[in-house]
Amino acid sequence: MIDFKEDITLREAQEMVDKWIKNYGVRYFSELTNMACLTEEVGELARIMARKYGDQSFKASESQDPEDEMADVLWVLLCLANQTGVDLTRALKKNIEKKTQRDKQRHINNPKLLKK
Repeated sequence: MIDFKEDITLREAQEMVDKWIKNYGVRYFSELTNMACLTEEVGELARIMARKYGDQSFKASESQDPEDEMADVLWVLLCLANQTGVDLTRALKKNIEKKTQRDKQRHINNPKLLKK
């Protein structure tokens, strides 16, 4: 059984997914299969976003809630991180530091972002 608490860290999420895979999923799909699954899940999220916030309309049988699709994207990303030894907590911190150094003035000085 997997213990759920209200708020979890990325590291805890990675551990929860790994535990689920080992208890219920038999094994991870191959990295290439999971990359294809991630692409598929992002496409499903894109379809909902295009219909909800873009110009397309929903078909009668389509889901209109992006929550489940976002969770699917996160699930497969967590699987890929586990399979490839990526600590997403550390990776995200490094990525935020990189973006802060690179872009700290870029967006503030972008006149396109000041319109609205």
